[in-house]
Amino acid sequence: MSVIDRINGFARRAPTWAVYILGLMPVPWFLYLAQSGGLGREPIKGLEHELGELALQLLIAVLCITPLRRHIGINLIRFRRAIGVLAYIYVSLHLMVWLVLDIGILSQIWADIVKRPYITIGMAGFVVLTPLALTSNNRSVRKLGSRWRKLHKLTYLAAFLGGLHYVMLVKGFQLEPLLYMGAILALLAIRVNPGARIRKTHAA
Repeated sequence: MSVIDRINGFARRAPTWAVYILGLMPVPWFLYLAQSGGLGREPIKGLEHELGELALQLLIAVLCITPLRRHIGINLIRFRRAIGVLAYIYVSLHLMVWLVLDIGILSQIWADIVKRPYITIGMAGFVVLTPLALTSNNRSVRKLGSRWRKLHKLTYLAAFLGGLHYVMLVKGFQLEPLLYMGAILALLAIRVNPGARIRKTHAA
């Protein structure tokens, strides 16, 4: 039995709820770090960063699932919704830390959203993700039918906005945000199949 077969066999047996438990385990760890000084001299900013970065990592993981199945044969499709919901949870926590602990003044929040482009982009990403999280359940899949897949293609836009938010957020040249953005763009690019488009054009 190959390594890929073993991975797929384990994935078929693993319960989806385990993904949620494992995915939420960093939350108490981040809170402990914030309380103990493990997030630097500005623990609120450090907590914002950790939550936002993990949210972006989970969005990238969602984008990886289809290419892994299509090009390598690793099938993790049954965990995609759970990972997407976890991404939304971390985006929400990232937003709540900024709203409540960092800013805390309603008028200042609105001013920052309007005046700071990176915050505008980040809020746009949150808005895009919200209907995806709300419809990540079997009832919505049945009710929306083919429209469900079309709606959830907004994941691509949400991941792009998240990466752009990170790039715009940092000051000066920093490699890490660019690597995240590069990974997102690469994962979006491999979904484009120019050959298929050409064949479709000739067929028409």
